Formats: sequence, C-alpha cells, structure tokens
Amino acid sequence: MKRLITFLLLLLLMPTIVFAKEPTSMTLEEALKEEKIEYDLEGYEESDEKPTIYLFRGKGCSHCYEFLEYVSSSLVKDYGDKFKMVTYEVWNNEENAKLMEQVSEYLGDDASGVPYIVIGDKSFNGYAESMNDEITDAIDKLADSDEKYDVLEKMESAPKKESKKSSKSSSTITIVFMLFAAVGLTVLIVTSLKRK
Repeated sequence: MKRLITFLLLLLLMPTIVFAKEPTSMTLEEALKEEKIEYDLEGYEESDEKPTIYLFRGKGCSHCYEFLEYVSSSLVKDYGDKFKMVTYEVWNNEENAKLMEQVSEYLGDDASGVPYIVIGDKSFNGYAESMNDEITDAIDKLADSDEKYDVLEKMESAPKKESKKSSKSSSTITIVFMLFAAVGLTVLIVTSLKRK
C-alpha cells in the first residue's frame, strides 16, 4: 500500500518535472571554457546595461568554435565594452533548440544550423571570417542605438499566440504520459494482488 501511495505521488509530480524545463544559457567565459578555447577577457565585462549578443551553438561545432575564437581573440579587445554575450548550446539541449527556432521564426529566419548569431534585430546564419565586418557594424549600430533592441525581451512582450504544432505536441505528450501512468498503475495493482 505504501508503494502504491508513493507511486501515485510520483505520478502527480511527474508533469511538473516534465513540463518545467527552460532554456539554459552560458556566459561567454563559460562557453569558452566548455570549448577549451584559450582566452583573455580583459576589457570585457558582463553587464545588463550593455546590449546582448545571442549565440546559439553546438558543442564541438567547428564554425561555432571559430566564431568563439574570433570573439575571444579580436572582438573582445576592440568591442568588449559595447556588448555582453549569452550563449545557448542547442545540440544537447532540446529547450535551447526550441528557443533558437522561436527566435529565428520571430526574426523571419530559417535557422536550421549553427552558429546562429543575433545582434539586436540582425541575425547571422553560420559564421565565416568574411562576416567579421558585418558583425562589428551590427555591434556598433546596436551600441549606438537608444533602443538597445533585445530579441528575447521583444519576444517576451509580444502577444502570445499558441501554434497548432505546440498544441498538438503538448496533447501527444499528455496522452503518452496518461497511458504510461495507467499501465504502471495496472502493473502495480496486479503485482500487489498476486502477493496476497
């Protein structure tokens, strides 16, 4: 009987565990450490007063690595006082991948790969050294702007519209969860009846 009560309590708590996931971000320094890139962040300081550059990346992605090397070796030295960077690893984190998809849809992009870099309302799909001037221009434009456009803040304040896709996905998860709970409860009851 105690097992049945414990099982039912766990069953009731499961939806909060399953549905409470949120995207997980890293600072520039954390991302550099994770990718084992040598860095000197002198002149760079994390501050909420600075505009944010968002980097959606994959751990071990060669182009993401190249971009992080560029940021740590050149961009920080010349522009480190004009931005802060927030990174989201999307290959191993489903919630971060969903966030990248939402951001790209909001900006009218098709971000199907990484790195996906967002500076204000400007985005970059992929990275190549030839993009460096465009990236620095976007940083200058954002830093000099009075608005300091932040895509995640804009998305948060935008009217919410639930897509059919997420509604169907949520319904499917709920049905699978309920079936799992019913099977588990049946097995538990049958097992306890056989013992008596």
